[in-house]
Amino acid sequence: MDLGIHGKKALVCGASAGLGYACALALVQEGAHVVIVARTEGPLREAAERLRTIGPGAVDWVAADVTSDEGRAAIFAQHRDFDIVVTNAGGPAPGDFRQWSRDTWHAAIDANMLAPIELIKASVDGMMARGWGRIVNITSSAVKSPVDGLGLSTGARSGLTGFVSGLARSTVAKGVTINNLLPGTFDTARLAGNFAAQAQREGQSVDTIKAARLAKHPAHRFGQPDELGRTCAFLCSAHAGYINGQNLLLDGGSFTGVF
Repeated sequence: MDLGIHGKKALVCGASAGLGYACALALVQEGAHVVIVARTEGPLREAAERLRTIGPGAVDWVAADVTSDEGRAAIFAQHRDFDIVVTNAGGPAPGDFRQWSRDTWHAAIDANMLAPIELIKASVDGMMARGWGRIVNITSSAVKSPVDGLGLSTGARSGLTGFVSGLARSTVAKGVTINNLLPGTFDTARLAGNFAAQAQREGQSVDTIKAARLAKHPAHRFGQPDELGRTCAFLCSAHAGYINGQNLLLDGGSFTGVF
């Protein structure tokens, strides 16, 4: 299927690896001109070089911290008028809420709520004026099914979810959709790091921790990044103009609720 986004200009955050990279890859394969962003220049540059060998889309990169005014200004100073914006940031570390300070909460909210909102603010009016746009926020399945210990992530991302729900109703008539992707357990370096930390805390092997998680998973496997990347690309496509204000759960059936 031709997604109808060849030549569209896309911004993808957190795109040097993992789920952000998978989204950038899927968009590049559809012929979009993708600007990838992450904080660390080396891995980001290497990611851009890999994507350029794939095509047919074009790739640029900007090393920037999107949680800062300066970082966002650096992105929009080089590239403006994005047709597609994919926001993405790794979640804060798990822990006990009794140990989190006000500063800890502010850092989580900056990364997982306010930074996406600022990126939306910088791009949505231009999209509406041009009559077409797609915004996709990569959040977390914890928004739908909260997990004890992930309060920082759940709290901040839930705030973003509520904000998007209201805003999306005011943009769709101008051709701009805003949706959220809620990934569950995906086979990424971050998941591997979480397993390693859990194994150390509990005095077990990583293989034991991983096997226990898989045994409880309905699919008996973890998601592959390209599965989320292609779903993101479809939400960004010309065919997804009637999907708006939604929270799409990608968790292999782990969520047990009906709605």
